[in-house]
Amino acid sequence: MINFNDVNSLKENGFTGFKSVNELWNNRSDIPKERGVYLVLNPNSQNPGFINPGVGGFFKNRNPNVPIEELKRNFVPASLVTYIGKAGSTTGNATLHSRLGQYLRFGQGKKVGHWGGRLIWQLENHPDLLLCWKPTPGEEPRDLERNFISSFINQFSMLPFANLVT
Repeated sequence: MINFNDVNSLKENGFTGFKSVNELWNNRSDIPKERGVYLVLNPNSQNPGFINPGVGGFFKNRNPNVPIEELKRNFVPASLVTYIGKAGSTTGNATLHSRLGQYLRFGQGKKVGHWGGRLIWQLENHPDLLLCWKPTPGEEPRDLERNFISSFINQFSMLPFANLVT
């Protein structure tokens, strides 16, 4: 059983990395070039600050921002994990490196197709958020992502902050 509030539990479940957005904006070389799942962690999860507009890019001219009230409704104050995502599939070519690269560029205001998880870019401390990842050789990342989201819902009775649909 994974505890989404315990970094040691995340590590015991195969997650590595734990690099800040700011670190990864400067150097993504540690992110594996294989498919997998990833988590976005908020070390300031007890006292979040929200910004509107956020720093996310406008992909296909769609505004990635939502009202502050919606951010407050979605926020899970007892959770370190703010987003659960996947990269690639057994039939696709995307990797953790390429998908997280898109995500990070989206957070720099670039017009990049990474609509999922966009709410993290409206957190005041977005440069300090941590990303960790788990390569999934031989496993379908989408299945593992669904399992983690289901476990999260069991622990907190709601979706992670930036996961808008299952």
